[in-house]
Amino acid sequence: MNPTLRDRIVRHLEPLPDERAYQVLDYIEFLESKYGSQTVPSANIFQRFTEGVEDTMRAGRISTAAISETMGLLNKAMGVLGGVAAAGKSVATDIVGAASRAAGSAPSTTGGGEPGPAPDSAPAPNAKGQGQADGSTG
Repeated sequence: MNPTLRDRIVRHLEPLPDERAYQVLDYIEFLESKYGSQTVPSANIFQRFTEGVEDTMRAGRISTAAISETMGLLNKAMGVLGGVAAAGKSVATDIVGAASRAAGSAPSTTGGGEPGPAPDSAPAPNAKGQGQADGSTG
C-alpha cells in the first residue's frame, strides 16, 4: 500500500468511535480473507495475545469502552514486557561477549599437549595423603 493511501485511510479512521473502527476492522479482515493474495506478516507473541483477548471480549458483547480500556492496559503491559525482553537480550549478549573474550584469552596448553597445572592449585598429595609443601618426598 502506498503511503499516501495509508495516510488517507488513517485520517478517516481517527475520528471514528471505537465501535465503528471495529466494524472497519471486521470488513478489512473479510476483504483479506476473500481477496487477499499475500499473507499478512505474523504478529509477535504479545500482539497475538492482545488481539486474542480483544477478539474474545468482542465476541462476548462487552462494551467498546471496556474493551478500549482493557486494550490500553494490555498495551502498557506489552511495552513493559518488551522492555524486559530487550534488557534480558542485552544481558545475554553481554554474557556471551564476556565468555567469548574469556575463552579467547584462556592460557594455551603446555608443549606436551596436556594442560598445565592451575596457578592456584594445591600441592599434589603424597602416598600418605598429605600435601608436599616443601618439595620433599616421604
